[in-house]
Amino acid sequence: MPITEVVVTSLGDLIDKVTPTEPDARTGRRRDSGVYRGDADARWPLMTSLDKLGGPERPHSKADLEEHILRNFIRYSRPHLAHPPENEWEVLVIAQHHGLPTRLLDWTYSPLVAAHFATLTSERGLDRVIWRLDWKKVHQFFELPERALLIQDLEEKLGSAGPLTPWDLFSGRNVKQFACMLEPPSLNPRIVAQSSTFTLCSDKRQWFDRFLEQHGLGSALTKFIIPGNETARFRDQLDLVDVDERRLFPDLDGVAAEMRRYYS
Repeated sequence: MPITEVVVTSLGDLIDKVTPTEPDARTGRRRDSGVYRGDADARWPLMTSLDKLGGPERPHSKADLEEHILRNFIRYSRPHLAHPPENEWEVLVIAQHHGLPTRLLDWTYSPLVAAHFATLTSERGLDRVIWRLDWKKVHQFFELPERALLIQDLEEKLGSAGPLTPWDLFSGRNVKQFACMLEPPSLNPRIVAQSSTFTLCSDKRQWFDRFLEQHGLGSALTKFIIPGNETARFRDQLDLVDVDERRLFPDLDGVAAEMRRYYS
């Protein structure tokens, strides 16, 4: 099945559409189990920062630099790390959160946090998008546990002939085709404040949505489209419920960013 597209015109409309219509048979609660990602242009595919490294005209063109990028991050980051990472997967998570190009793709458990990032820029006229991923459907397809994987699960669950390391993943050795959701440890306050999680994919040479479609998993994705003329309404409603830079980036940078946007 193809990717579903749904138009939403307000924050309340979004919440209504992502709330299950019936309570879960086991828990009795109407809690959505999907994860969300907001982008400022509904035309964009699901791109990792590694995908974008070569620029929009040459996507994926620098995928082979992935190993060198992380090695140099490990080399130069040590003086700035208050607590040494426990393993190289943890280094990859730290690197992603500090803006290093990686194959990890950011998601959040909160549709409101995703809406914040979708509506953050003030450029007018563009339709925005909030992606929803049914990650449990993806895990079922790739025969993975029906739970988000922890870092220690990666080596155990994803290696085809022994423990999987980032270097194996980068080179394609000892790796079977997969996509999974990775639950990061709470390494800094931003991870907690943003209800952050990641997807990790074995393929670094195509968009994540295209990878899923090629495996017959297009139906695991939903695109909630915010029309360009409704973006300001969404943004004002998010500010009304305190979903803003000051809460999602709990430091002085977040305070300054909220003031700059709010009063612009």
